[in-house]
Amino acid sequence: MRARKKKHGAERIAACAHLLIEDPTILAENPQAPFPVERPLHLEIGCGKGSFACGMAAAHPEVNFIAMERVPDVACLALEKAEREAESRPDNLRFLIGNAENLTEWLPAHSVDTLYLNFSDPWPKAGHKKRRLTHRLFLERYQTVLKKGGTLRFKTDNVGLFDFSLEEFEAMGLEMYDLTRDLHNSPWNEGNVMTEYEKAWSEKGYPIHAVTVKFKE
Repeated sequence: MRARKKKHGAERIAACAHLLIEDPTILAENPQAPFPVERPLHLEIGCGKGSFACGMAAAHPEVNFIAMERVPDVACLALEKAEREAESRPDNLRFLIGNAENLTEWLPAHSVDTLYLNFSDPWPKAGHKKRRLTHRLFLERYQTVLKKGGTLRFKTDNVGLFDFSLEEFEAMGLEMYDLTRDLHNSPWNEGNVMTEYEKAWSEKGYPIHAVTVKFKE
């Protein structure tokens, strides 16, 4: 579903500019540059309205968190949420408006500790599979920016995307663990921070599929 155009979106984004990495090329030299304190770096691709990013940043003051969203009108809502909640967490959250295809241009090799994909677009048509964020072409980009032995945490409600992703992880020779097809009724739900979409979907009784993937040392 296409995001509805936000009234005065550019002005609203500008009002939260201190939380936005406006020039992502600065990350290439120093990915810690947007933060006042250097900490392990976590990255979410496709942050939506920002509930997961804000929740994780608050729950984990020991990390710096970059939340990426390619749609400016959606990023606007995430930025405003983060702005409203800024006093409830350390200064460890920044947003980036951009496409995951540019990750290796913006981030140095082996600079990210953990990467999150939450309820990514399933691109269900077979001809669109290369657009899926768990396609091996994207996994190769993640392999580059993640530290040796870094992890990818993946959640989705879409069975087809989950099955496809497991096949891609296996084809890349990646180690999978904490795999579940019903996250909220599994031992791995402790500490789980939900996205807006996850909360709404699970309240309707739909199971959430999840897996953690370890990249090669």
